[in-house]
Amino acid sequence: MNLLRQIPNIISVFRILLVAPILWLLLENDYGYALILFAVAGISDGIDGFLAKRFNWQTWIGGLLDPLADKLLLVSSFLALGWLGLLPLWLVALVFLRDLVIVAGATYYHHHVGKVGGEPTLISKVNTFVQILLVLVVVFAQIVNIPGLLILLLIALVTITTISSGIDYVIKWSRRARLVHK
Repeated sequence: MNLLRQIPNIISVFRILLVAPILWLLLENDYGYALILFAVAGISDGIDGFLAKRFNWQTWIGGLLDPLADKLLLVSSFLALGWLGLLPLWLVALVFLRDLVIVAGATYYHHHVGKVGGEPTLISKVNTFVQILLVLVVVFAQIVNIPGLLILLLIALVTITTISSGIDYVIKWSRRARLVHK
């Protein structure tokens, strides 16, 4: 097995390992270090995706590790920021509910229709980016003065993209299931 092919997977595992320290730093109100680690995790997400695509280092395990790392990082960050009162709890619930619907749908599809696979949709990629940006801005706002309007705008964008991407996944996978059962 070519060890270089595993670099994106190693980066994804590294991102998963960063979740606990980021969560701990957020809950300890150590926003500077939390921001640095969250930024490192966000940048590493781009790097592992680039390497996997650029050098054709995509693997089955990487297809699981990368979204798992994203979800663990984002959901735990949203939960912590909601717990701290820095994000509205309804938004935390919405983000969590969308991911729960996607996981439940994928599980159902896998057990009753067929193999689950494929690339994330464009709206899902936009949603992930906006969620990362919101976390970065909210944490950064604990260090320096950020206009509240910017945070409200990002909350609105996260709300719109979360709902849109959740609906998009349900529609696309429902259509695929119907086509398989024809």
